[in-house]
Amino acid sequence: MAKKDCYHMDGDKLVRAKPVCPKCGPGVFMAQHEDRTSCGRCGYTEFKKKQ
Repeated sequence: MAKKDCYHMDGDKLVRAKPVCPKCGPGVFMAQHEDRTSCGRCGYTEFKKKQ
């Protein structure tokens, strides 16, 4: 996925469309899976709560 696909325009502001890794910082996006979000760089993972 290209970096340009991780952002979208909201009026005149540029907004991030995906969550950012809290360990790696801005510029490193997390992949969104069905049951979790994970960072491909450091391996940080957040599991989604089951409802």
